[in-house]
Amino acid sequence: MKLVFATNNRNKLKEVQALVPSGIELLSLTDIGCKEDIPETSTTIEGNAILKANYVKEKYGYNCFADDTGLEVESLDGAPGVYSARYAGESKDADANMNKLLLELDKKEHRTAQFKTVIALTIDNQLETFTGICKGEITKEKKGTGGFGYDPIFWPKGYSETFAELPLSEKNKISHRGKAVQLLIEYLNR
Repeated sequence: MKLVFATNNRNKLKEVQALVPSGIELLSLTDIGCKEDIPETSTTIEGNAILKANYVKEKYGYNCFADDTGLEVESLDGAPGVYSARYAGESKDADANMNKLLLELDKKEHRTAQFKTVIALTIDNQLETFTGICKGEITKEKKGTGGFGYDPIFWPKGYSETFAELPLSEKNKISHRGKAVQLLIEYLNR
């Protein structure tokens, strides 16, 4: 089965490829010749995932899944949420996003947060969504060199390392994206 993962983010692609069974050929946006930025104009994580999956299906004709992820910090009323990638501006600079978040939490003791990923799958003219959540907290400083995005400042619950300190195989078992992809795979196997 050929399935497009609507991303140009090589880190996301690497994470998901490690989870998908060998019977599924995963194609990226680059593989299908999609060079445009797919608009993410929804005010919800789920809405953006659906927009991206539908865009690829309508413009390119491929069965496709897309994800959108947000980091939701309890003491910031769920921010940065749907705006996580652009939290510090349109440049999508991960360091700037982390620095802004750490500054906003500087005097706060309550640092509970969760990562939320929603995957939207358009296959054979049907739409399905799958949600993965990983609870944890925001650290006071960046730790680790692996991962991407907010990984150096997110401690998953029950762990003493950040996502950026964990090996990819371990992160994939517990992460929001790993959980959502697992639900997607279970659906595809049915």
